[in-house]
Amino acid sequence: MSLNKVEISGVNTSNLEVLTNEEMYELFTNMQNGTDPTARNRLANGNLKLVLSILKRFVNKGNMDDLFQVGCIGLMKAIDNFDLSHEVRFSTYAVPMILGEIKRYIRDNNSLRVSRSLKDIAYKALKVQEERLSTTGTLPDYEEIAEILGLSSYDVVMALDSLKDPVSIFSSIYNDGGDTIYLYDQIEDKKVNNKDLEIRMSVDDAIQDLNERERFILDQRFIIGKTQMEVADELMISQAQVSRLEKSAIKQLKKVLK
Repeated sequence: MSLNKVEISGVNTSNLEVLTNEEMYELFTNMQNGTDPTARNRLANGNLKLVLSILKRFVNKGNMDDLFQVGCIGLMKAIDNFDLSHEVRFSTYAVPMILGEIKRYIRDNNSLRVSRSLKDIAYKALKVQEERLSTTGTLPDYEEIAEILGLSSYDVVMALDSLKDPVSIFSSIYNDGGDTIYLYDQIEDKKVNNKDLEIRMSVDDAIQDLNERERFILDQRFIIGKTQMEVADELMISQAQVSRLEKSAIKQLKKVLK
């Protein structure tokens, strides 16, 4: 399926109309007042190109025909719940809902499994985001979501982070026209010997003994390369707390390496 030429019920979507803001406002008004029974369908057909533009982010993430249909479900939800009184553009409101629907579909059909409890928190957090967006036109931050759900901001961060797409080690990260450099080229260590492996295994065991927050901080600081302040912002805690937890985790690892 081409993203620019999609057959839906025999109609080429590259020829679909694109509604103006004035036309959208009139159709929403008529739909919500019940004065035009065709308004909902016209709004859907007039925004299919919005779904197609979003699909470009998901090339090679699944069957594009399926993803397009799922995106259309998100579009219809956005149309049915859009509130003109908030004075925001429909595309601003619809894009997160379409993205959320597609991401949920991909996540639920992914070979990588996330724990049920983490999934439940993620679903609830997404629902809070959608409800806030529909009522105020803005998205809540992690701390607000955590307060509404009665959870810690750390739990919310971890749950929403689990929704991110995994990256293949065979992903291309650089190509200057010659040989392509893949992710695994950057993580391969050709100098590994048996002693190195023993140390790594000991460190891995020690890391598993750390609590979840300490493991997260070490991963963000020394694997991804974030600053303590960046990690603090993500966990909604102070930089001093991140520093203290980091030092404690490193101290535990050092005991293993002695």
